[in-house]
Amino acid sequence: MGAHVLVVEDEEKLARFVELELVHEGYEVTKVYDGREALDLAIQGDFDLILLDIMLPGLNGLEVLRRLQGSKPTPTILLTARDAVMDKVSGLDAGAVDYITKPFAIEELLARVRVALKLHGKEAGRGMAGGEQAEEDEYTWGVCKLSKKRHMVTYDGHEITLTNREFLMLETLLSNQDIVLSRDTLLEKVCGYDYIGETNVIDVYIRYLRSKIDDAYNVKMIQTVRGVGYVIKSEGEV
Repeated sequence: MGAHVLVVEDEEKLARFVELELVHEGYEVTKVYDGREALDLAIQGDFDLILLDIMLPGLNGLEVLRRLQGSKPTPTILLTARDAVMDKVSGLDAGAVDYITKPFAIEELLARVRVALKLHGKEAGRGMAGGEQAEEDEYTWGVCKLSKKRHMVTYDGHEITLTNREFLMLETLLSNQDIVLSRDTLLEKVCGYDYIGETNVIDVYIRYLRSKIDDAYNVKMIQTVRGVGYVIKSEGEV
């Protein structure tokens, strides 16, 4: 089995559906419907990731998350029917690594699970899509190559000059090929959650990268997934 995921959701049919999909992807799953029970399980057990609904009986998800951060921090994705900005901000401030608003497409949830596990160095389920690696520190997409060791990006042998944050953004996308990364995930990876500034900074860096690679070489490397984020697909140039 792959990573062990704790699903905390009081809608039993939804919890069962999510469980079946995760198991199909190769994850080990424990599900629970109550906030207090979830907190006890999370503290006593050994979970790689928690999918945590905000509206729960017994103890709401945000309080569960806050208490976990003080005793046993575990990567957590919030599930919420609320679409208010403050709910999302509160969740991220409380320690969540990501959030997804219900109703959601299961493909999006699975992608966010893969990203969260990979970014936190956890074992994924079987069949996890990753970037093509020529060697430990190198990622490729067609004739575009990124070397972490040399801190260099080339396209068909021509060096591309990138700032540190542009380089980190490209590295994050290339190392997660076929995985749609949300703006919040990219913001955490590139700027850190303590970043204070414009929230559209990720879109700005994507625009810079596209001008230096996509536009310069007439390719469609970085793709936008409307309402979700960005992805580099592993099939390469089209």
